[in-house]
Amino acid sequence: MQDPIAYFLTWPTYGTWLPGDPRGWVEYHRGWKMPDPIRFLEAESKMTEDACLLSPREREIVEAQVAETCEHRSWLLHAVNCRSNHIHLVVTAPGTTPRKVRIDVKAWCTRRLKERSDPNRQEWWAERGSQRHIFDEDSLAEVIHYVTEGQTPKHQSHPDA
Repeated sequence: MQDPIAYFLTWPTYGTWLPGDPRGWVEYHRGWKMPDPIRFLEAESKMTEDACLLSPREREIVEAQVAETCEHRSWLLHAVNCRSNHIHLVVTAPGTTPRKVRIDVKAWCTRRLKERSDPNRQEWWAERGSQRHIFDEDSLAEVIHYVTEGQTPKHQSHPDA
């Protein structure tokens, strides 16, 4: 099997996309699920902090740290877009699993956010996220375009902005 040329990684901030979510949700290893109000209330009741919505300044901190982490690890960062309630990144990381990339990036971004924004917040990110393998240049170009151009403009005050 051909090795991927890049990974397209996405994960939400803490508490912004819970199991049972009214928009639908993804169950680990089981795929897309329809809304489940009871499951949503159960997940919400287990939260240890309020949902995390990143400010414009915090989003800048995250994007800068993603670039620094990729440079330090010798990974090629193709695109990053941190939103108020999720992050997208496209990265080439030979010999590294997408899970390892996500773990490293989340850990370093958490450190920087605690140093530069809120030292008291414990939960910044959801536990898991989406990891897609990119195998060809056309798909890579499409996903880079989506990450850089396919989101709501950053200056808008939309909840996902």
